[in-house]
Amino acid sequence: MTSKVEETAAVAEGPGYEQARDELIDVVRRLEAGGTTLEESLALWERGEELAKVCRRWLDGARARLDAALAEEEGREEGSGDTE
Repeated sequence: MTSKVEETAAVAEGPGYEQARDELIDVVRRLEAGGTTLEESLALWERGEELAKVCRRWLDGARARLDAALAEEEGREEGSGDTE
């Protein structure tokens, strides 16, 4: 299993979310259109799988950042000691 630091580094080295998403959309369109050889189709499918993983890592990272920010906010609200 990879650490969060390794995952963050891997995401930073690869394409951005939007770039990966746009390329994935193009791959899907090409596969759906047909007219490619089996070898080309397999290569496109493999590229699509890679791009889907990139997108998932970006989304997981965004979710982790949001969760951390929400937890921090909750901690501040709980720690404010509102006593009436």
